[in-house]
Amino acid sequence: MSSQAESILRQRCHGLYLSRPCSDIVVLSRELLGLHCWFHRNVAFSALIRGAELSGWQTALTKTWLYRGTLHGVVYDELPKLLALHREETWLGRFYDERTLADIAERVIQCMEDGVYSRAEMRKIFACDYEPKVIEAMFSPWGGIFVYLAKLGKVAFRDMTSRDFDMIDAAPAGARMDVLPELLRRYFKTYGPATLDDAAYFFGFMREDRKLLQSIPLDEYERFELDRKVYYHCGEPSDMGGIPELTLLSGFDPLIVSYVGRSAVLPAEYKKRVILSSGICLPTVAVNGRVAGLWNLRKGEPVVEFFEAQPKRMETRAYELADDIRWQTAGRV
Repeated sequence: MSSQAESILRQRCHGLYLSRPCSDIVVLSRELLGLHCWFHRNVAFSALIRGAELSGWQTALTKTWLYRGTLHGVVYDELPKLLALHREETWLGRFYDERTLADIAERVIQCMEDGVYSRAEMRKIFACDYEPKVIEAMFSPWGGIFVYLAKLGKVAFRDMTSRDFDMIDAAPAGARMDVLPELLRRYFKTYGPATLDDAAYFFGFMREDRKLLQSIPLDEYERFELDRKVYYHCGEPSDMGGIPELTLLSGFDPLIVSYVGRSAVLPAEYKKRVILSSGICLPTVAVNGRVAGLWNLRKGEPVVEFFEAQPKRMETRAYELADDIRWQTAGRV
């Protein structure tokens, strides 16, 4: 790894709270623009790895769909800004007209007002009036009509661990360009150094939308070029630490999934063992900032697997870190 690539990784470790602690999960989620939670326990893992307390974590954040169509745990008052990035996008719109979607959405809200919050219960209620294929689409395990309503800021999951929904009032704050300059600034501050392609990927912009980033003035950022790519950031912190010798990373950890280029962190030979064909990104062990193995909790027990032989002290330390997470999450996830 070149000295400049090492400097990038060092600064990212600082920004992503891997080389310094963040004791408050709300602050952590705000700084990271949400915590990825395809599986809700990854939020707990990510918080503990970064030094945050888990007390009350199930309700401290709001679980809903954000950029890239994935679930995140976010600070409730951030939702209007974050939702404004993709308020008009939904895959259901490719197959159903707006009137149909609006009618079903309205009926879902009425069900919730009547005390029905379960997707399974709503499937039964709607089955009398719609064809099976419509029911499957609208109440799909991937979200269906609830994604549509979540993007409008009208519903979210009841809490971080629940499969049921609650009504909320977090309407998107204006148009995309109203919020994008601020969110881009926050991205570069926390995730930088990073490229515009990295930012576009993080926010889930399609190719035609990436031009929006290029229209935003970038003079306020520090920049440098490496391998014909321009990296932007908000300056090196004076208290920046080093790259941790050993750290655990959560599933879908932002150090891995928030950038287009991952080779500096995830060696190509390990990629298929870390990111499965289904798209799931497993919890990993990083040695000097590079993925070197996997870890997880299976049947309540810590499991650590290095891809290549490591010194005994590294194996022992990795197991101790995983066991500490097991102890702190027992009965909570």
